[in-house]
Amino acid sequence: MCVAAFQVHAADSGATSGSTPVYLDADRGFEERAADLVSRMTLEEKAAQMQNGAPAIERLGVPAYDWWNEALHGVARAGGATVFPQAIGMAATFDVPLMDRIANAISDEARAKHHAFAARGERGRYQGLTFWSPNINIFRDPRWGRGQETYGEDPYLTARMGVSFVRGLQGDDSTYRKLDATAKHFAVHSGPEADRHHFDARPSTRDLYETYLPAFEALVKEGQVASVMGAYNRVYGESASASRFLLRDILRRDWGFTGYVVSDCWAIVDIWKNHRIVATREEAAALAVKNGTELECGEEYSTLPAAVRQGLISEAEIDDALTRLFAARMRLGMFDPPERVRWARIPASANQSPEHDALARKAAQASLVLLKNDGVLPLSRDVRRIAVVGPTADDPMSLLGNYYGTPAAPVTLLQGIREAVPNAEVVYARGADLVEGRDDPAAAPLIEARYLRPSADSNERGLRGEYFRNRELSGTPALVRVDPQIGFRWDRGSPTDNLMARGEAGPGQGVPNDNFSIRWSGQLLPPVSGRYEIEAAANDGVRVYLDGKLLLDEWKDSDRLRAAHAAVELEAGRAYDLVLEYYEGERDAGVRLAWRLPGAKPPFEEALDAARGADVVVFVGGLTGDVEGEEMTVDYPGFAGGDRTDTRLPATQQQLLEAVHATGKPVVLVLTTGSALAVDWAKDHLPAILVAWYPGQRGGSAVADVLFGDANPAGRLPVTFYKAEEPLPAFDDYAMRGRTYRYFDGEPLYPFGHGLSYTRFDYTDLRLDRGRVGTDGEVKVSLSVGNSGSRAGDEVVQLYLRPVAPARERALKELRGFQRIHLQPGETRTVEFTLRPERDLRHYDEQAKRYAVDPGQYEVQVGASSADIRASERFEVEK
Repeated sequence: MCVAAFQVHAADSGATSGSTPVYLDADRGFEERAADLVSRMTLEEKAAQMQNGAPAIERLGVPAYDWWNEALHGVARAGGATVFPQAIGMAATFDVPLMDRIANAISDEARAKHHAFAARGERGRYQGLTFWSPNINIFRDPRWGRGQETYGEDPYLTARMGVSFVRGLQGDDSTYRKLDATAKHFAVHSGPEADRHHFDARPSTRDLYETYLPAFEALVKEGQVASVMGAYNRVYGESASASRFLLRDILRRDWGFTGYVVSDCWAIVDIWKNHRIVATREEAAALAVKNGTELECGEEYSTLPAAVRQGLISEAEIDDALTRLFAARMRLGMFDPPERVRWARIPASANQSPEHDALARKAAQASLVLLKNDGVLPLSRDVRRIAVVGPTADDPMSLLGNYYGTPAAPVTLLQGIREAVPNAEVVYARGADLVEGRDDPAAAPLIEARYLRPSADSNERGLRGEYFRNRELSGTPALVRVDPQIGFRWDRGSPTDNLMARGEAGPGQGVPNDNFSIRWSGQLLPPVSGRYEIEAAANDGVRVYLDGKLLLDEWKDSDRLRAAHAAVELEAGRAYDLVLEYYEGERDAGVRLAWRLPGAKPPFEEALDAARGADVVVFVGGLTGDVEGEEMTVDYPGFAGGDRTDTRLPATQQQLLEAVHATGKPVVLVLTTGSALAVDWAKDHLPAILVAWYPGQRGGSAVADVLFGDANPAGRLPVTFYKAEEPLPAFDDYAMRGRTYRYFDGEPLYPFGHGLSYTRFDYTDLRLDRGRVGTDGEVKVSLSVGNSGSRAGDEVVQLYLRPVAPARERALKELRGFQRIHLQPGETRTVEFTLRPERDLRHYDEQAKRYAVDPGQYEVQVGASSADIRASERFEVEK
């Protein structure tokens, strides 16, 4: 419904003749307008508007709206969008100004996409302006599968990156917000994934206030974040999505939060069904609203009218909650003429623009962390033969992590290397499955277009695809086209507006996100005679017919991409009729058609042959979002529920890596991952290790830029890399003792903040402007940083504070400042920081129940990592 139609329709229902309803008067305050609109609704209508899928109220002209939208590292699940490095990679940049640019680009695309959807009358999930990002939980344990979504293990780094991200999403307009950002998951939530609907987190009060709350406080007070999302688990016995302590006492009373709270999806169900805090749906819904959760992702709030009738909650309390929600929608300009909202003028061309693609490449370059380099990097462009080996080298999923959009032209690491050295021979061999026991659906090569044709009389290459709006392959297809290859992955999006097959973007023909089907047909043209292995993989059902006979049949639902195989004898020069049928039920989707040709060597031997014949080997391995992520239902050795039970490189890859190293060729290890990997063996045996994280759509280009010296690496670890044999604390224990660089007193494999460069930086002239300061004063810190090497590069100058003789148990040291600076060879720059004891040295006094600053001596440490301290000075905090 357009704004004009909305206003006319609304004016016909509830306004005095000839007047404009208060809620449509754009000159009035948002809260006043929202209260007026809510006052016109029935109780049932109010309850429906407090669920994420809010229906239209035709008599008031209120259009339907779904609050659920995602933008973790780009607009997600809404079709084509620029995909930036996963959040953990953005944190590794240690670059707040760069994060400002990234977040602004994401919000430009979100606005452009929303207005395009609305112009077509589409107001469904993933088409709105309220985004459930960022995830600012503390990545306290490397085993957590969702740690990739966070900004790492440090509260200060998390706060700085989070505030920047919120600032970029919400915009700088004094009247209308650009988007609503959401700080999640408030506040003590970081695994285990398998237990998240059941467990009760009970950290010490000190850990709560010194580790788990500071980033949320910063986003509320500094970032003015519009929304906060509760978590699934309990905290001190209360559901985090219905906690009076968290939501009323801390969030609103102590921090002055004026926005709205949304539950995590189906967390309200957990209150009665899993946590058993109350016995009924009505009691759970009433408890959540009364304790401060205005919006539910789910359907339990449909029971609120019954809860009112049962005396569990008053209608006035519902009115108060709903008024907050409509004020938020009005602040986004949803109820006002577009000409009043500057954000409505962002053109559709902003989405996936060349400028954003270039920014994605820059962000990926900035995120790469060089762990080790014995001089093999950067590689010479004169190298004649490069072997690229490993299971994530040519897998687009290794670029994306989770919660991603669809990139227009994703560049895998293999592709990036090939494009960087067009005159070199680049030989690729996958070599091994990602993990042991996984019938890996990316192991066999896709059947190339040159071996497929849509019909006997066609000169096109590929298969004819018929896309249906149902699971039964019935009716008139919504779209018919020729697809060159069958190799698609969709992240909860329609295959025709959220399509990725080596970067091919679909035209947007309205096939639904779920419950669709596709039939591909044509002819298969084998290049040689012999025994072929045909592979079809799908999530959900797939079947293959060859010359009219059923060859593969996996026509059933699946919660993962599952592969089926068949061996067949084929003759060269003959055309075989080929049909592949596929259906998708719900959630993530994918399908691929692959083969192995006669005489093909086993993948392991193929990889060793490639290594033996190469001048240098680039081994690309690690993890993908297929094995680490959110509440997964399929486990593999070393993984459970999306979390990890073993932080080492998966055994399949370790075996291949050692065999490739044994060929005697220099091996550069590139890791795709969302978390720390215990690569002890690689540190001891390989000359170079580079962490790529999940680097986004231009990840392959960025990795090649660093490998061949076009970009100088300067990313830093936002998490500690522990040794493989390090006995970590129990995963389900939320005490911080022994965790992260702040409390871990052992020797890490690689410390927090670590990252190497192709040049050298010197730190000199560290100065403090005073040696004594009161708790309400400040200390100015300055130092000189110079580039003493031969290459231009970035240095991340890190400042830590260490209590010299602490009066109580507290962190060993804490990051309290960082700056990423660019220096030419021979250039020196003065870097300055300002420290305020009441902000930077506070601890939580459990007896006084407030923050306090201990008098005494503190040490300022400045360096290139938490362990590489180049200079230090002490100062005294007076009583």
